[in-house]
Amino acid sequence: MSETKMFEPIADIGDYLKLGACTAVMSQPILSYALTTIPSSDAQTWIGIIYNLVKYTAPAFIFGILYTTTRTTIDDRDLTYGHYMKNQWHALFIPTIWWTFVYLLVMPQMQQINQYHDLDSFLWHFINGNAAPHLWYNTMMLQFIILMPLFWGIGRWCGQNVQRGIIIAVCAVVIAALWLWFYDTEVFNGPHATDWYMFDRLFVSFFIYGVFGVLAWQYREHFNKVIIKWWPANVVVFLAAFYWTNQELFSYGQPVSLANAPYYKPSMTIYDLAAIGLFSALCLYQLKNGRSFAKFVHKFAAFAYKAYLSNVFWSECLWLLFGKNLTTSNTWAGILTLYVLTWCLSFASAFGLHAIWSRLKPMLFKPRTVTVSQI
Repeated sequence: MSETKMFEPIADIGDYLKLGACTAVMSQPILSYALTTIPSSDAQTWIGIIYNLVKYTAPAFIFGILYTTTRTTIDDRDLTYGHYMKNQWHALFIPTIWWTFVYLLVMPQMQQINQYHDLDSFLWHFINGNAAPHLWYNTMMLQFIILMPLFWGIGRWCGQNVQRGIIIAVCAVVIAALWLWFYDTEVFNGPHATDWYMFDRLFVSFFIYGVFGVLAWQYREHFNKVIIKWWPANVVVFLAAFYWTNQELFSYGQPVSLANAPYYKPSMTIYDLAAIGLFSALCLYQLKNGRSFAKFVHKFAAFAYKAYLSNVFWSECLWLLFGKNLTTSNTWAGILTLYVLTWCLSFASAFGLHAIWSRLKPMLFKPRTVTVSQI
């Protein structure tokens, strides 16, 4: 039995990152809703600042997924790719399929870029992430799940050899730098801003976070020591990068457009890595001093992805029900109310649907009894 199987911690860095990312990302569509009510100039400024503050979500989720998956699978030589994909199919792909159906059939107004009009366009929207504002992430994230053998290979090649780890880290940084330059010149500020929009959901855009997640586990003794020792310096980097991202966003003037705050900028990359470092330090501190909270994080992190899938459904329902009127009359009361209710409903539906399915599954798929005559 491997060391990983023998010792399962209460929670790990991946749990903290997944729950932290999920909790933060639920505010993004609500902030977008709030801007449609044409709030005051000051309110728009603060909405932009808060949006930048929570803009670490997708990188943190990718880092967290790769960290935890590496921790739990890389030393398990008995685990086949087929068995791994079967587990992921039930945990990630099936919830994605069901919620994509919900958005396309129940909330077709949530589609991005254009609307489906026949079977071919329906299927295209189903897989390209345009079914709802947040499903681009699913298209990107599931690529990491499918490509996990690549990351197993990277982790196993590195082992605990520090020189190999440095080589991989430098390669990841170079790839990220080249990709950011390409995206800025050709897409964001380039001639293909409209027709190459799907480039933002290719796994290479977040490749550095996946690689760093693998390396953080493989070199956990070094990583943990650095994160704990240098967290004050990380706070400085975090604040400096946060200031930089806000300067860039507000250089476009008002009205504030959240489309001017993409992930694919040097400032945002540095900010995201600093945020990941701070969450990692928080996790390590909590594991040492706060076991009860770590248990809460571990439990809710297991349902973070399913809660994420549903959050836009709930925020849209709340917005249409009363949120628009409330936010129009009082911007911050509307944002806070919608956010709290969306978080509660998203996790409640994730836990609730899981409980219902756990009860129905044995009744729907009863194990077939084998009689003596059949043997």
